Amino acid sequence: MTIGIVGAGQLGRMLALAGYPLGLDFLCLDPAGDAPAGQVAPLLTGAFTDRALLAELARRCAVVTFDWENVPVGSLRAMKRGAHGVRIAPSVAALECGQDRVSEKRLFERLSIPTTRWRAVDSRAGLDAAIAAVGLPGVLKTRRLGYDGKGQALLRRRADAHQAWERLGAAPLLYEEWVPFDCEVSVIGARGARDEVVIYPLCGNVHGAGILRVTCAPYGPRSWHEQAGRYLRRVLAHFRYRGILTIEFFVRGGRLIANEMAPRVHNSGHWTIEGAATSQFENHLRAILGLPLGATRALGHSAMINLIGRIPPRARLLALEGVHLHDYGKQPRPGRKVGHCTLVEPTAALRNARARRLAAKLAAGVRIP
Repeated sequence: MTIGIVGAGQLGRMLALAGYPLGLDFLCLDPAGDAPAGQVAPLLTGAFTDRALLAELARRCAVVTFDWENVPVGSLRAMKRGAHGVRIAPSVAALECGQDRVSEKRLFERLSIPTTRWRAVDSRAGLDAAIAAVGLPGVLKTRRLGYDGKGQALLRRRADAHQAWERLGAAPLLYEEWVPFDCEVSVIGARGARDEVVIYPLCGNVHGAGILRVTCAPYGPRSWHEQAGRYLRRVLAHFRYRGILTIEFFVRGGRLIANEMAPRVHNSGHWTIEGAATSQFENHLRAILGLPLGATRALGHSAMINLIGRIPPRARLLALEGVHLHDYGKQPRPGRKVGHCTLVEPTAALRNARARRLAAKLAAGVRIP
């Protein structure tokens, strides 16, 4: 059975690597001829809007998924409507919602999931009105296409509004309150064909310059995990979802405040490859194929550290007992996620101590609690 993946980045690569032991085959579509998944699976090279390539992908695959939340929705709908009528999972509606921050905010409010105070902004006067309504400090964000801290501006004073508008005002925007959070967490879960849901232990995340640097799991008290799980189940049920879904939260005074969702496998879930009974990648495949979902229990206390810009000398990393290296096969470039490494320890204290030492060796530039 062949699974189609629209997008062939590192997430597509890890999906394929998780699927081969299950006897699955893969076919990817990506504009880049050197895309990471194309190094481990057949690759159709061309634009996501190329109707001929989309038709070929639909014809050759039993189901199509995606590894990037900004895949054009119109392309996926064209494959569903085409002569081969291929099934798309997760749902196109979930992807479309996840592509627009205003749609996300409205969804959270509709499902009684706490989120930030916010306003949509489509003019310079609208930005002034949003600042008056929401207050300062706040964050001005593009509604679409921003990720890893891109397309954002922090406004501390009213005087910051002009520069932020000059930089971002060409696109539809959202202005939201800045949350002085205690920490950031994410919850990852899967919903299958028979409405069954499995949820992974809560992830604690540390960002630097807008990019995820470190994830630790399990993280936080049971009450946080239960809150996050309730919110995640609401979104999964709303979309009659199939596959892995992630929601990221700020935590302030023990209260979870939803930031955004990702309708795909997620960077903060990479620890599950070594650290959980079933990885997020395998469970995504199980879900979209209607197979029984795998257990999500943690096998210990895991830490995942992103490798940004370049891969350190392999011998230096592999000399460290219990450190698992994942090289995405990307060319080095400042600010680019080129790989990650994971460690699993029997206690949280031992994990945290080892993660701090490893982060220091890798010059990750963040503080691990």
